[in-house]
Amino acid sequence: MTPEVLPPAATPDDAVTEASGEDSAADERPAASQTTAEAAAEPAEPIEAATEEKAPAERAEPAAAATDEKAPAGDADAPEEAPADATPDAPSDAPADPATPRRWRDRNPTAARYVGWTITALSLGLVCFALLMPTSMEAFRPGIFVRIPVEAILGAGVLIFLPRKPRLVAAVLAGLGLGVVTVLNILDIGFNMFLGRGFNVVLDWVLFDDAKAYLEDSMGSVGTIAAVIGVVVLVLVILAVMTLAVLRLSNVLARDRDQATRTTVLIGTAWVTCAALGLQLAGTPLAARSTVALVEDRVKRVRATIKDEAAFAKEAKKDKFGNTPGDQLLTGLRGKDVIFTFIESYGRSAIEDEDIAPGVNATLTAKNEDLAKAGFAAKSGWLKSSTYGGNSWLGHSTFLSGLWINNQNRYRVVTAGEHLTLTGAFQRTGAWRTVGVMPGVQKNWPEGKFYGLDKVYDSRDLGYKGPKFSWSTMPDQYALKAFEEREHGKKQDKPLMSQIILTSSHQPWAPLPETVPWDQVGDGSVYKDIQKAGKKPGDVFYDSEKATEEYGKSIQYSVTSLIDYVTKYGSKDTVLVFLGDHQPMAKVSGSKASRDVPISIVAQDKSVLDKIDDWNWTDGLKPEKDAPVWRMDSFRDRFLTAYGSQPNPSK
Repeated sequence: MTPEVLPPAATPDDAVTEASGEDSAADERPAASQTTAEAAAEPAEPIEAATEEKAPAERAEPAAAATDEKAPAGDADAPEEAPADATPDAPSDAPADPATPRRWRDRNPTAARYVGWTITALSLGLVCFALLMPTSMEAFRPGIFVRIPVEAILGAGVLIFLPRKPRLVAAVLAGLGLGVVTVLNILDIGFNMFLGRGFNVVLDWVLFDDAKAYLEDSMGSVGTIAAVIGVVVLVLVILAVMTLAVLRLSNVLARDRDQATRTTVLIGTAWVTCAALGLQLAGTPLAARSTVALVEDRVKRVRATIKDEAAFAKEAKKDKFGNTPGDQLLTGLRGKDVIFTFIESYGRSAIEDEDIAPGVNATLTAKNEDLAKAGFAAKSGWLKSSTYGGNSWLGHSTFLSGLWINNQNRYRVVTAGEHLTLTGAFQRTGAWRTVGVMPGVQKNWPEGKFYGLDKVYDSRDLGYKGPKFSWSTMPDQYALKAFEEREHGKKQDKPLMSQIILTSSHQPWAPLPETVPWDQVGDGSVYKDIQKAGKKPGDVFYDSEKATEEYGKSIQYSVTSLIDYVTKYGSKDTVLVFLGDHQPMAKVSGSKASRDVPISIVAQDKSVLDKIDDWNWTDGLKPEKDAPVWRMDSFRDRFLTAYGSQPNPSK
C-alpha cells in the first residue's frame, strides 16, 4: 500500500506574506496583488503568480515558492534549487498540479535563466530599434543601431523610481506610444519611397482610400482585402509587442533598483560624454535623440500645415488674370485645336538616367523625325513638379491653376473655389469647345467644372471592351483613338481645347500594352492577347532592375502613341502641349532625383513656336540638360502672356 503524501504545512512566514499582500522591499516580485497586465509581461513565470494567490493549505509546493523569493537580484527568472526535504516526484492520484511549469523551471534552472535573459534581451533590442529607427530606407545602415538613445535613459530613470501601479500605467503608455512612433516611422519610409516625402499626420490619411483603390485595380478585391487585413494585424502586433517589451523591462528594473540606478547613471554619463565630445561612428553621432527629434519635427509639420491652410486660402483668391474678360484671353491661339496632355510619371529620369535614357531618347529622336516629316516642329524645356512618385492630381492642378499645390488640403481649397485655370481660360473666351479625356477616372469627377471643361469622358464613357493593364483602365493608344472618334474627328462649330491624361506609364508598369495599327484598335478587344502575354505586376514591381526597365518601355509606348496620333490625325491648326506630371518613384528614379519633368510644345504653324522664342527652350522633343527649369505653377501665366492674354487681377 502506497502511503499518501500530504503537502507540507504552511510556514508562519507564508501566512504573513499572504496576509500582507505586499512585495519584498528589496526585491519587488509579482505576487497576489499583481495585475493581469503585469503578469503577462513575465512569460517565464505564467503560473507562479497565480499559485501564490492560493491559501497556504492549497499550495502544492510552498517550499519552492519560498525559495523563489530568494532569487539573486537582477535575475528573477533563475530560482534557487528546491530544498532537500521536498518530494516533487512523489506519486499521487491527485489531478495534475497547476504548478507544473514551476517544476520545469526547478528541474532546468539554467535553461530557465537563459529563457529569461533572452526575453529581456529581445525586449531591450525591440525598444532600442524603435527608438533608433530611421524614416527612409537609405538611412538604414549598421552604425545607426549602435548609438545610445537618450529616450531609453530618461525612460529607465522614470520607471525605476515609480511605485508599482504608476509604473505599470507608465510602462503601458510608453509602450503604446513607442508602437505609434514605430508605425509612423514605417509610414514615413513608405511615403519617402513612393512620394519623396514623409507622412503628414494631418493631411495624408485620405490617401489611404486612393491606395486601396490602386490595390483593387492592381491586385483585385481578394488581394486588397488580404493586404488590408495584413496591415491592420501588423499595426496591432506592433502596438502589443512594444507594450509587452516595455512592461518586461520595467519589471526587470524594479527588481533591483540599486543596480538599475547605477547602470542607468553609467549609461547616461556615457551619453553626455559622447554628446559633449561629438563622438561619431561611421559619421553617425553616438549620442542619439532620434525619437525626440522626430516628434518635434512632426509637431512643427502639424503647426505649419494648419497655418498653411489659412495662408493658401488667401493666396488662391488672388489671380493675375482673374478678372480678364474672355475676349482678352488667348488671342494668339484663336482658331487652333489645342491639346494639353499629361503622360503619367514622365520625369527627367526617363531622359537622363543611364539605365532608362537610351531607349527613351531613341524613341524621342525617331518621333522627332516623324514630326518633321509631317510638317511639325517642337520646343522643349523643364518644369519642377509639385509632387513626386505619385499624387498626379497635385501636378495637374499646379500646372493648370498657376498655384503651388503640393498637398491634399491645398487641392481641396483650390478646387472648391473659382481660381482661373489654363483650361478654364479657353472656356471663358467662348471661342473653344473644351473637353477632358480621363481614362483613369472611374467615378464621378466634380473637378471637371473647376477646370472649365464642357464635357468629360471618363473610363466609362470611352467604349473600351478590352482588358485592364494593371491600374491603367485602357491603353493610351485606345484613349487617343476614342478621343478622335468622339470629338476631334467630328465636325465642330468651334475649335477644340482638350485635356487628356495618358495612364499606360502608371506603376507597376506590368503588363504593358503594345502599339497596333490604328485601324485595328476597334473596341479594345485586340489587346486581350497582348495583356495575357504581358508580365505580371508582382514579377516587376518588387524588383528594382525590372521595374526600371519596364518603366522605360512604358514611357516609350506613351510617347509613341501620342506622337503617332498627332502625325496621323493632326493638322496645320493642331497645337500639342505635353508633359509629365511627376518623376517615377525612388525605386526607379533614385533617392536623389530631382522633381523635374520634361514639357514640349508641338505645332505646324511656325508663329505658334515663334511666340515662345524668348523662353530659350530646346528645339525638338528632348530638352537639353541646361534648358531652363521653371516651377510648374509659373507655366500658366507664362503661357497666357505669350499667347496674348491681358492681365486684370482679381482682388
